[in-house]
Amino acid sequence: MIDLRFSESELEARRNHIVEFIADTAADAGTEQAVLGLSGGIDSSLTAHLAVDALGEENLHGLVMPGEVSRDDNMSDAEWVAQELEIPYDVLEINPIVDEFLDAVPEAEDDRMAVGNARARTRGVLNYLVANHEGSMVLGTGNRSEALVGYFTKYGDGAVDCHPIGNLYKQQVRQLATHVGVPQEIVDKPPTAGLWAGQTDEEELGLGYDLLDAILALHVDGPLSVAATARSVDEASDEDVTEETVRRVRELYERSEHKRQVPASPEPLD
Repeated sequence: MIDLRFSESELEARRNHIVEFIADTAADAGTEQAVLGLSGGIDSSLTAHLAVDALGEENLHGLVMPGEVSRDDNMSDAEWVAQELEIPYDVLEINPIVDEFLDAVPEAEDDRMAVGNARARTRGVLNYLVANHEGSMVLGTGNRSEALVGYFTKYGDGAVDCHPIGNLYKQQVRQLATHVGVPQEIVDKPPTAGLWAGQTDEEELGLGYDLLDAILALHVDGPLSVAATARSVDEASDEDVTEETVRRVRELYERSEHKRQVPASPEPLD
């Protein structure tokens, strides 16, 4: 597979760059504190480690927000990360809030995507409720791979003040997480957005992150054509990579452009 990992010297430079970014973003916002939703996954765990380096453990408030479909091991891992880093954290159940939404709109109850997005948006509201109350900023946990294919909930996990790891492909997230000391059990765990029971990122996307990263780096971010990308990735991996796969990733990128932009307005009249 196409190797996007950093060299050892680049790893520490990237760590320092993100830590400085978090500290500067907080200073620009007039605060020394941040709120971070902890899911027990690699992205939030890495972000937590970097935020502690930037702000200090006393200035990072973790929120563990289990819902009906949350896996117990993920929630316990989220608390484990908070305890290991010695940051203050709270456990906030989202079920009662989501249930109120479904009581108001009962016809949406069987719409898995709508309910899953409601769970993500509930967590976003809680992040900002705590942050506004404490005069903090909200840290996001999105990475570049997910951002480019729109694999996040608009106004949910995408509703944050900054994404410290937003320029890292998933391969690089794994590498940097290991470098800063995120427990290997969390690094190796299958990623999930936790939107519904049994959901995993790679199953929903229909391809693994290493393959996704390679296509994004060579074709969406890079200069290669569909055919050249399929040929390059196919030759570098054990997988049968077709042009159709590359086109599907390109379509995910193009269809999700609205998620990466502020809401549109009409052009001004002359």
